[in-house]
Amino acid sequence: MSTLQHWIGGRQVESSGTRTQPVFNPATGQRVRDVALGTVQDLQTAVDAALRAQQTWADMPPIRRARHLLSFLQLLNEQRDAIAAAITEEHGKVLSDARGEVMRGIEIVEFACGIAPMLKGDFTDQVATGLDNWTIRQPLGVVAGITPFNFPCMVPCWMFPIALACGNTFILKPSERDPSASLLMAQLLKQAGVPDGVFNIVQGDATVVNAILQHPDIKAVSFVGSTPVAKHIYTEGSRNGKRTQALGGAKNHMVVMPDADLDQAVDALIGSAYGSAGERCMAISVAVLVGDVADKIMPRLAERARTLKIADGTVADAEMGPIITRDSVKRISGYIEEGRTSGASLVVDGRVDPSSGQPFAVKGREDGFWLGGTLFDHVKPEMKIYREEIFGPVLACVRVKDFTDAVRLINAHEFANGVSCYTRDGHVAREFARRIEVGMVGINVPIPVPMAWHGFGGWKSSLFGDTHVYGQEGIRFYTRQKSIMQRWPESTAKGSEFVIPSSI
Repeated sequence: MSTLQHWIGGRQVESSGTRTQPVFNPATGQRVRDVALGTVQDLQTAVDAALRAQQTWADMPPIRRARHLLSFLQLLNEQRDAIAAAITEEHGKVLSDARGEVMRGIEIVEFACGIAPMLKGDFTDQVATGLDNWTIRQPLGVVAGITPFNFPCMVPCWMFPIALACGNTFILKPSERDPSASLLMAQLLKQAGVPDGVFNIVQGDATVVNAILQHPDIKAVSFVGSTPVAKHIYTEGSRNGKRTQALGGAKNHMVVMPDADLDQAVDALIGSAYGSAGERCMAISVAVLVGDVADKIMPRLAERARTLKIADGTVADAEMGPIITRDSVKRISGYIEEGRTSGASLVVDGRVDPSSGQPFAVKGREDGFWLGGTLFDHVKPEMKIYREEIFGPVLACVRVKDFTDAVRLINAHEFANGVSCYTRDGHVAREFARRIEVGMVGINVPIPVPMAWHGFGGWKSSLFGDTHVYGQEGIRFYTRQKSIMQRWPESTAKGSEFVIPSSI
């Protein structure tokens, strides 16, 4: 059984400790490899390598850094199927979805390749007599990213391409559940000529996370994960003087108005609720059904949920794969039971095979980590299955009287990551976009993940920090502004100045 190790200074480095964790194929339930769980010393080794490389990398002209990223982009495109296959094996998502994830990561790299004009400063001539003023943006130094299991390629790409393009060196702590994609990208970065030490990986668990938060030479931390952990990351990172952004949980709603195209709405709800087994921070987990639309749409949703094509992600026509771990299956099953006992109507129970009545499993893959799609109706706002993020293939349907009630319901929720509204009415669409208190909004778009140059992030308990990831806000996060004022001797008045300089 092979053990995946760290990537430090341009090569694989064995952990200084002995702890490891198994990595499973969720479709088969089989242990396919192990991953080392790093130590504080392993992190220090990575920081040392990053510090050695940082100044030379920062001094490199941005266009030259961009050329290395262009080479990386070409290699990433060539190897995207191999990376997608690694994701499917360790995460379980269907291969087409894994390919889509890699493509979204590629788009961030494409954005980062255009870094040179985006690092331009501002210049003001003659801000005062004989005095010029300009600003520049400079890298922070060594920065780190802590990423989740559900997007082992895309979410790291939200961070490191922009951080590197801005002149920082980077330490990635990927999820220990599916670490292979990050190692494949590290190898491609080396092939692209990125100097050793500029990009490093330290495998591990909470030991490495806490060491990152405490290390004085790590200047910024970006995190994506659950809200309780995001709060801890933001609090500890900020307390230790780090620039910190931490993206937390979500409970994304989709409003279906009476005038919506119901065929499109059904397709959108099924794909966004059950795609990637609901293990997405942008998954739609609540359908807000307005007026009489509920009675029209529920039978269609139930039929589609019962007939989802659930299989090993390598099966060509699979629509949904397995759950990431056996413990996650138990946790999600607990939420389903909680919803049933709290009074919600359990229309489709994903714990049970609808054809046999036996516990849900995929034929030939009975040892895998399986659940079917689950559908609830008549869910109330006070129920746990409405309030908490389930992170699994569970769609909760809430019935409301009108548009105003739908907006009020969503705005009252703790999470405010993503939201969508399906309607043909332009006025409703405009009012929804303006009045809803959520960070990312889709109008007839079920999963409104912004493109690479716009930035990703929610509101309320879905984001801790002042900036979103990637896009222009990502550049601001990974750089700091310096303002320079300059006057030459010939323009300087004789004698000491005892007043603050001004334009007078």
